[in-house]
Amino acid sequence: MSPPLNRIASDERLPAHADVVVVGGGVIGVSAAYHLAKKGYSIALLEKGHVGAEQSSRNWGWCRQQGRAREEIPLAREALRLWEDMQNDAGVDAGFRRTGILFLTKSKDELAGWERWAAIAREQQVHSTVLTPAEIAERMPGNVDAWLGGLYTPSDGRAEPSMAVPALATAARKHGVTIHQGCAARGLETQGGRVSAVVTEKGTVRAQSVLLAGGAWSSLFCRRHGVDLPIGLVNLTACRTTPGPEITSGALGTDSYCIRRRLDGGFTLALRNRGTVELSPDLFRFARTFWPTYKRRRGGLKVSFGRPFFNQIVRGTNWSFDRQSPFEVERVRDPAPDMSLVNSALAALIKSNPELKDIEIAEAWGGTIDSTPDTIPVISPVDGMPGFFLATGFSGHGFGIGPAAGKLAADIVTGARPLVDPSAYSYKSLIDGRPLATGVF
Repeated sequence: MSPPLNRIASDERLPAHADVVVVGGGVIGVSAAYHLAKKGYSIALLEKGHVGAEQSSRNWGWCRQQGRAREEIPLAREALRLWEDMQNDAGVDAGFRRTGILFLTKSKDELAGWERWAAIAREQQVHSTVLTPAEIAERMPGNVDAWLGGLYTPSDGRAEPSMAVPALATAARKHGVTIHQGCAARGLETQGGRVSAVVTEKGTVRAQSVLLAGGAWSSLFCRRHGVDLPIGLVNLTACRTTPGPEITSGALGTDSYCIRRRLDGGFTLALRNRGTVELSPDLFRFARTFWPTYKRRRGGLKVSFGRPFFNQIVRGTNWSFDRQSPFEVERVRDPAPDMSLVNSALAALIKSNPELKDIEIAEAWGGTIDSTPDTIPVISPVDGMPGFFLATGFSGHGFGIGPAAGKLAADIVTGARPLVDPSAYSYKSLIDGRPLATGVF
């Protein structure tokens, strides 16, 4: 079941030309389009379904610096500032609030890892506090678990996924971005080896540059053009509860449940590091690259082998641009939720916080993250295809860092001074096999 999502109107007329075409209407694509337009470029944003309808509206709604890999901390720090700026510019509430994020643990090893991370974060102007059991009890007097320690970052925040990307799209439109929903990009045209246009189901748009922010669809799009992009698809589950007492105004995570306070008085609820890996022919191609990360996380992962595997074999990767593409067959990716995870998380939440004994599950949904082998995104030009850029592979981190990732992508596309050092996000490094991320989460 799809979670609630605010809808926005489309621009009906597809332009014949744009300086930059952005493919993908999630938080990354919308943020990139916004920042490109603010630089004075003409931008057409293409979305095969609805703006924000896939993982951008299905995530937990956390906007965190806490626990990020070292490479992502600068981007996460900038994102929090940009969430505020873009929400103000839109004049529409995205649900963004700086309410802090708290993690709790009963593990000595995990607590030691948080202490190491907090020291790294301080070097990058992110101030997190390691809490004692007494400090946790003072902060959460109704919680009955015996926690060994916690990690709290007061400058972190939350936003409402059902509201956020449509609000940011409103801001983008204010600066001249045209938004085309129900308009799948089938592929790219080139001239002299350089990208020259995007072919869509509604016509062709000439462009000097194309930014692909297609999330779970990015690898398939790239494969059509002979560009290898190692992306694994992981299906996750989340849900929302009925309203209940405010045990936290922000977000709270443990090894048995993770919650975020919602504006409707309930909680978004999920389990950390739990999901289902969707096997595909492409994933087998990159199996060696993904193996180290899978070994590290396999305790929380299931493996699915079914219809998607055979669908990819049947459809192939060399479809014609004048016929229906895979992106039109499945407009909105909507995997079924794993209700065993929902029930387990709810039981653990209530057991730990008895004052929530009367809450119930109001709705559950599935979503799909696009994960790179090292869980670090790609925000980069594509070597060998001038004019083609990627902002994808956010590995479940994209919502929170989306505004800054979009700004960095816009800087890279236009050759401007980058918001942060982009070297950690290069496409070339991903293909060459860079080391795994060092984040503790």
